[in-house]
Amino acid sequence: MTEIVNGIIARSKGAPVENVRIAIPEPGAHDVVVKVQACGVCHTDLAYRDGDIADEFPFLLGHEAAGIVEKIGTEVSHVEVGDFVVLNWRAVCGECRACKKGEPKYCFNTHNASAKMTIAEGDPDAGAELTPALGIGAFVEKTLVHEGQCTKVNPAADPAAAGLLGCGIMAGLGAAVNTADVKRGESVAVFGCGGVGMAAVAGAVLAGASKVIAVDLDPEKLETATKFGATHTVCGAGKSEEEVIEAVRELTDGFGTDVAIDAVGIPATSRQAFYSRDLAGRMVLVGVPNLTARFDVPAIDFFGRGGSLKSSWYGDCLPERDFPLYVDLSLQGRFPLQDFVSERVGLDDVEAAFATMKTGKVLRSVVEI
Repeated sequence: MTEIVNGIIARSKGAPVENVRIAIPEPGAHDVVVKVQACGVCHTDLAYRDGDIADEFPFLLGHEAAGIVEKIGTEVSHVEVGDFVVLNWRAVCGECRACKKGEPKYCFNTHNASAKMTIAEGDPDAGAELTPALGIGAFVEKTLVHEGQCTKVNPAADPAAAGLLGCGIMAGLGAAVNTADVKRGESVAVFGCGGVGMAAVAGAVLAGASKVIAVDLDPEKLETATKFGATHTVCGAGKSEEEVIEAVRELTDGFGTDVAIDAVGIPATSRQAFYSRDLAGRMVLVGVPNLTARFDVPAIDFFGRGGSLKSSWYGDCLPERDFPLYVDLSLQGRFPLQDFVSERVGLDDVEAAFATMKTGKVLRSVVEI
């Protein structure tokens, strides 16, 4: 039986989001209906609204979500009704070439729901199929996903905090812990201290880095970074790229860091991260570049500095392994997941939350439903 719920859509490119009635179809054999409790407001949702990711309007926005499994398909075995889950957009298929090579973190064919949610009757676009953001679509009272997109975690967790593992926090945390493989006693520099960068700072601390250097243009963000465990900060405001690089190197006895994480993804921060490394240091790009950005360095510098340059997709995470772990560490007071929730808002506040996000004054606004 089709259910009608309220949800936030982007109807056309750049237009303000709208709260509309949405039809949720009966779940297919491996589908699940999740009652959404909370969903973080991510830059990716804004990019969908602005047409920077795809042109498949209308979009059902939201993807950093947690909630309760309410209904399951006939062949679902992964979750049960009543389970508390964090939604993920890497529901590994087990069949693609990455999965068969033993690298499911790069799965090229992740599962999604078998049917589309649609705009309900009474709307000018009634019946229009919705494209869910990252295959999830969670700025909505209930959403339809594949069972593999649901990861069971400790129900004692705050949904507003747990849901953030669904994207940005896991991206930054995983960039440090999984992609960079930060080891105890190593030095780490993180360029850009928004939500993703701050999670990379916290991840480096969790991994046992002895020196964590936060780099940003905003002194307030740097002050916050120290609360997440950064041991040193470098404010880039008014400094040239070379001066920023030199400041990082001075903090590491002139050698540079073992790991440099670019959480911004613009050419300036990429170059700073590249040259701030020690010889044989690792650079990780987790900030998503735009379609025209270029990262140019002389080939002799690439060769001569050695080490590795990696991009980090979703923090190279495996949701079934990582989400329960970091929820538990949060509940034990060993990872500051709760501290990433800057404000709690309602469904009708998504557009305002986008504006707040652009100011850079929040780590995450979270929609509570």
